[in-house]
Amino acid sequence: MVSKVFALVYKEVRGLHQAAYVLGFFALGSQILAVVRDRLLAHQFGAGAELDIYYAAFRIPDVLYVLFASVLSVYVLIPFVSARLQHGGGEARAFLSSVLTSFLLVYSFVALVCFVLAPYIVPLLFPGIVDERETLTTLSRILLLQPLLLGISSLFGVITQLGHRFVLYAVSPLLYNLGIIFGIAFLYPQFGLLGLGYGVLLGACAHVLVQVPFVYRGALPVLVTRHIAWGEIFSVLSISFPRALTLSLTQVVLLLLLGYASTMTEGSVSVFQFAFNLQSVPLAVIGASYSIAAFPYLADLFAQNKMKEFSFHIITALRHIIFWSIPAVGLIIVLRAHVVRVILGSGDFTWQDTRLTAAVFAIFSLSLVAQAAYLLLVRSFYAAGKTRAPLIITVIGSVCTLVCTYILFGIYSQGGVFMGTLLGAMRVSDVVGAEILVIAVAYSFGMWVQTILLCVSAERAFEVPILSLIPYLLRAAAASFVGALGAYATLNFFVGGINDASTLGIFIQGFFGGVMGIIGIVLTYMALRSPELTEIYNSFHSKVFKTDIVAPQEDIL
Repeated sequence: MVSKVFALVYKEVRGLHQAAYVLGFFALGSQILAVVRDRLLAHQFGAGAELDIYYAAFRIPDVLYVLFASVLSVYVLIPFVSARLQHGGGEARAFLSSVLTSFLLVYSFVALVCFVLAPYIVPLLFPGIVDERETLTTLSRILLLQPLLLGISSLFGVITQLGHRFVLYAVSPLLYNLGIIFGIAFLYPQFGLLGLGYGVLLGACAHVLVQVPFVYRGALPVLVTRHIAWGEIFSVLSISFPRALTLSLTQVVLLLLLGYASTMTEGSVSVFQFAFNLQSVPLAVIGASYSIAAFPYLADLFAQNKMKEFSFHIITALRHIIFWSIPAVGLIIVLRAHVVRVILGSGDFTWQDTRLTAAVFAIFSLSLVAQAAYLLLVRSFYAAGKTRAPLIITVIGSVCTLVCTYILFGIYSQGGVFMGTLLGAMRVSDVVGAEILVIAVAYSFGMWVQTILLCVSAERAFEVPILSLIPYLLRAAAASFVGALGAYATLNFFVGGINDASTLGIFIQGFFGGVMGIIGIVLTYMALRSPELTEIYNSFHSKVFKTDIVAPQEDIL
């Protein structure tokens, strides 16, 4: 049994669709664990002050993680490592060891500064959290260790991806969420909110350790070194710094939005984060999977100057993102309350919390296809070594999000037709704290601005025929409409009599509504002769999970 698990973890997977489906499968598993995690948190705390503190404590460490992990990511380091592997493994090992050592030194210094200044930074970022400010500060300090561990794991991920060990790469997030769940179930009763932080660190440790055997038994066992090649480090920074800023801007925007939410009704931070986590499930399964799987192929094609194939891979991935994500939006909008209530609705998580979280979840989903396409397009630019355009476009989108938040909150405060229509459509006109919808609308608007600008830029930079996607968008929109209509009809005319006062009854309603919606989507795609159906069938028919298994070897890279 152990040998079979070992063989699965170290399986080599090649091919865009095969790798995407493997990553998607494990991403789904990770997101299921994330859902279990959020259900435990919702049951224990509800959308209240304690959970606001927990989510707020992540924001500073998350910004640091993205800033540093951007330098250590596969999208930056793979081209450097690949070039050095052409001259043997020694140069690649020395390079990665220099990167690891410099990261440990620089991050330790930055984390120490943040640790000392935390009592002054936290009140500025979260002015709405007053009573438990000391707890928030302490928890933020504990979580400063998380970026250190995940940064090392990100560096190890370069080696696992170069070896096409996508299963191993995808297992780490599973273990991370298991650590957090352990913290909720066993450490919180002993240590309170700080126990949740200890669980996060436990998960981060597992994130790193699962990759250690492969890394140190393979061709590139990275070690701390006394001889840091600073010239090479600066060459990496020259490329990665714009990327680091790009990704950090997204986290900074979330930090500012949550800080703004902390001044709203108590529990607004929790509602925002719960809804954001829920929309991250389809985003991870669809957008992240295709963008991660496509990157090595795009980088290789660009290096060989095969621009037609480069453009073709981008369009192919975008087609499949559209194929999956737009119908998902229709189902989410119709089934939003059922999804939220089944996943989070227990313990202290009230029906009002459910309605508000469902509304924010639906608004986030409106930008699902934009977010998924953004992940792919940004990585396409990075594969080509172009980091300036994504940075400029992300700055524009971030500014749009923040300005939109300010404007919409002013409109909300004055009432009016627009906000009345929005609250009515989301069925939260009578719910306290509905102002949190403003932030969700602004975030989705900003994502659409970024993605549209990236599409225009990709068309100019790589001659990607973006307009050729219009027929696929129309097919997906038709499938989404039919699927949403089927789900809505099922809920209102076929399963409406099922008891909706219990979790089981809500689950049965949502399940049958979802099944009928999916049937409607598939039939619509078949009627419209969607080529993606054939491509998906062929990918699975080629036995995705029966690729050759290669155990760790010295010459694996």
